[in-house]
Amino acid sequence: MGDGQSRPTDTAEPPGQSDQPGQSVAGLLEILDLERIEDNIFRGRSPDGGPQRVFGGQVAGQALVAAGRTLPADRRVHSLHAYFIRPGDPAVPIVYDVDRVRDGRSFTTRRVTAIQHGKAIFTLSASFHADEPGLEHRVAMPDAPGPEELPTMRERLYSAFGRVPRFASWHPIEMRPVGPLSFEVERDPGLSTTDNLVWLRVGGSLPDDPMLHVCLMTYASDMTLLDTVLLRHGRTFSGISMASLDHAMWFHRPFRADEWLLYAQETPTAGGARGLARGLVFTREGDLVCSVVQEGLLRVVDTEESGGS
Repeated sequence: MGDGQSRPTDTAEPPGQSDQPGQSVAGLLEILDLERIEDNIFRGRSPDGGPQRVFGGQVAGQALVAAGRTLPADRRVHSLHAYFIRPGDPAVPIVYDVDRVRDGRSFTTRRVTAIQHGKAIFTLSASFHADEPGLEHRVAMPDAPGPEELPTMRERLYSAFGRVPRFASWHPIEMRPVGPLSFEVERDPGLSTTDNLVWLRVGGSLPDDPMLHVCLMTYASDMTLLDTVLLRHGRTFSGISMASLDHAMWFHRPFRADEWLLYAQETPTAGGARGLARGLVFTREGDLVCSVVQEGLLRVVDTEESGGS
């Protein structure tokens, strides 16, 4: 499961065109609109034509939706902590079982277990807080060109390969990387970097529901974090077995997922077939709205073929 790095076959298509299912914003919102089976039990599905494993951001976003539907109206999510336990099967529904751990005067806690084939594939704990005044500070947003000055991820892939890989075209999240992509670093190791700045937004207008925007950022947050580790080592997905292991997020201020957000990612360490990446999410105005940390499996599987290098 993890970050969905199981890469389906490529599709030859010019930028901006795709006939793959689940491409529209409406399709993504439908994926996040869970069926309620019981008070604390929900059912979700995966999009047709997506990755061969359930995309990690999808199951995290759906689990947060399930938790949110058991909340008092005045609570906003401020943190979540999740573990990816087993690969998800996109061919069958996912059942989300919500445990109402605590309903306090200021804080609410929920624990969600995602189940397929009778086994837990994912767990999420989330905490929600009623709005309160308090101290305020934030770090500055890093310098970066605006998204309008940059080509899209799809345009860069098409320019380099003459096609858009399906992993970059089955979702409606628009991404505009500021720095090099992993295949560019593989070709030119001098481009290697520990930083990965990416502008992103949902490519369409969304309803005003704040919880929906948080769930969509949860979905998108899993898309590029482990790429940051690859950039540091000049590797691409080829020859690497990748999966998200755990994922944590903190939400600091309201934001809209259909407006440009700068996802400033870095990797402080990798070792033992695992890599750590973290990110800060800023609005165009420079407000820090979200912090993310993820550890992922990055197992080199081409060692023998490459002579152990």
